[in-house]
Amino acid sequence: MTHRQRQAQATRDLIVQAATELFLNTGYAGTTMDAIAQRAGVAVSTVYGAFTNKRTLLAAIREAWHQATGQRDTYRLAGEQPHLTDRLRLAAHATRRQWELGARMMTIYAAAAATDPEAAQELRAALDGRRTNIGRIVGAWAEDAHLNAARFRAAYLALTRAEVYLELVGEFGWTPDDYEAWLLEHLIAEVQGCRTAGGEAASPP
Repeated sequence: MTHRQRQAQATRDLIVQAATELFLNTGYAGTTMDAIAQRAGVAVSTVYGAFTNKRTLLAAIREAWHQATGQRDTYRLAGEQPHLTDRLRLAAHATRRQWELGARMMTIYAAAAATDPEAAQELRAALDGRRTNIGRIVGAWAEDAHLNAARFRAAYLALTRAEVYLELVGEFGWTPDDYEAWLLEHLIAEVQGCRTAGGEAASPP
């Protein structure tokens, strides 16, 4: 990037960070674009120039979360592994990082969804997109390993839901390491339940 582009990106990052902090501390509905500008130390016209409205900032917060987790790169690396167990080990770590860093983002979106129907729709679309994309990835892994792909995909998506992480870690006091180990153990166990024999899917337990 040019020097000017780097400056513009730095300003955008500053605005996103300010919005994140205010959405968490003041609430989505109670935060104004003026307050975000003041927190970021920029003119309000700069905020509007970079982000049309608070909903646009929500999308930027979500993208910053994706970048911070490195989830896309981790799943790409997992797909390059020759053994399913190694793929699942990386996937369990990616899921842990996703929700470990995403708890704040989920809190912001939940508050936004309560007052902004379009924000609620964006949240549903984002979660549906995750299910579609990750479901496609792990479904392909299951087919490579000659598993019942439909069952494995369903089990994977259920085990890796944000609500599971937030309950175990937030409500019951597990550490993120505990969650990651638990998730990997259950994913490996599910592999055994999805083994196929003679081309026929394994029966449900």
